[in-house]
This record gives sequence, C-alpha cells and structure tokens, in this order.
Amino acid sequence: MSATATTERPTTSDDRPLSDKMLVRKDGKVGTMIFNNPERHNAVSLDMWDSVRRILDDFAADPEVTVVVITGAGGKAFVSGADISKFGDERADKEAVAHYNSLVERAYTRLAEFPKPTIAMIRGYCIGGGLGLAVSCDLRICSDNARFALPAAKLSLGYGYAGLKRFVDLVGPAFTKEIFYTARQFSAAEAREMGLVNRVVPDADLEQFVKDYADTIGGNAPLTIKAVKVITTEILKEEAKRDLARCTAAVQECFDSQDYIEGRDAFLQKRKPVFKGK
Repeated sequence: MSATATTERPTTSDDRPLSDKMLVRKDGKVGTMIFNNPERHNAVSLDMWDSVRRILDDFAADPEVTVVVITGAGGKAFVSGADISKFGDERADKEAVAHYNSLVERAYTRLAEFPKPTIAMIRGYCIGGGLGLAVSCDLRICSDNARFALPAAKLSLGYGYAGLKRFVDLVGPAFTKEIFYTARQFSAAEAREMGLVNRVVPDADLEQFVKDYADTIGGNAPLTIKAVKVITTEILKEEAKRDLARCTAAVQECFDSQDYIEGRDAFLQKRKPVFKGK
C-alpha cells in the first residue's frame, strides 16, 4: 500500500473536487484513503477533514468495497494532527474554532459509524487528531517504530465528550487519563500494552500484513461482519439507549441471506465460499 503506488481520484460521487492532499485507491474489495501532506507529517487542514467524509460516503455507496484502510503518505507519519500553519485562517476566532471542531467531529463520527470494517495502518507519528482518527477505526495495525500522543494538554485544547468516550471505550478510563494527562509520546509497544493498537509488526512488513488482513476480512461474510459491528456499537451505548431490536434484525439478516446458504454449502463441499453480502 505504498503511497507511490496510489492514484488520486479527483472527485467523489457528488462531483466536488477533493482536497489535493487526499488520495483514494480501490484495489479489489479494499478501498484506501491516504492523507497526503508528508512535508508536514500529514497534518490535516479544514478542506482535508471535509474530504474525509465525502471519501467515506463514496466508499460506503460502492458495493465492491467491503473493507477500508486509512493511512498516511511519506513513510514518516500516519497523521500528525491539525495543520498549525492553517490556524490563523481556520481557527482565528471563536466561531472559526467552533466550525473547525464541528467539521472534525463529523469526520470522526462518520468513520466511527462507518458500516464497513475500517483499518488504520499506522507508520511513524500518530499524533493529536491523527490518534483521534485511528481510535475511530475498527482496527489499528502499526509498525514497530510508530509513536502515539495526544498533546491537547500542551496546547490548552479542550477535548469533547464524544472524542473522550471513544478513548475510554477502547482503552478504559485509566489509560485514557494517562494519555491525556501526560500528553507524552508512547511507543508502539506501550500502545499495544494499553490496547490502543491491535497489532505491532516490523516496519518492512506493515503493508503486506495489512493487505493480508484486509483481504481476509474482505473474503468473509459481509453480513456477519456488519452484525458484529452493529451489535458492538449497541453494547458500548448506555443500557437505556441500546437498540436491541436492531441487533436482532442484524442477526436475522444473516440467517435469511443467500450468503448463509452459500457458507453452509461451501463448508459441506469443502470449498472456499463466495459471499455477496445478500
């Protein structure tokens, strides 16, 4: 998944141009979104955040894409957070800050609620908004030289309920407090110990490992994966807000599907199933 092998799609389905700092690729069942601002360690500007949502909408609408990988270009960073050089234009006053924060949270929410599996492929720095982005994905796979930090406390930046909840849901309250209170950088090994990442692999093996993982997920039954994602989301809600009917319907959709018949037949015939998400 080298950035040099990617091609930029200039528009999404709504025909508006994407930021020139965002690259998009489709390879079989895998869609890849690449933050392409390597001279600033893939720092993210307002137009890049806006493009995130539209790229995800395009992937969600494409039946050929069953897994999405998110990564950064250049080999030195996943995403290093907000592009501070743009603060004068994008966060100059209270209204601008509110607009910026709202757009970023909408991007995080779109990713966290994305209906298909998402994988953050992390190499190098994963800082600030980049860590928030990674935490919004389903899985995080990083190189052994990756570094993680949330430096809000060094900048006197407020971090809202929704963002903090994603951290608490992932690593628990104690590690969340450590990440935010210290604002220090954590190694890949420390991130794995906290449960912040799923896997740590040698830097040279990262792209192939993620490709194999994405292909494995893409070859499994989409309706089963959808049901797991739906039910996990409901489990993490407060009990009074859980939609158990939605969970039951997601499970029943699996059993009512052609894929259920295909999976059973393939097992009996000792062959690999071909799932269609129907």
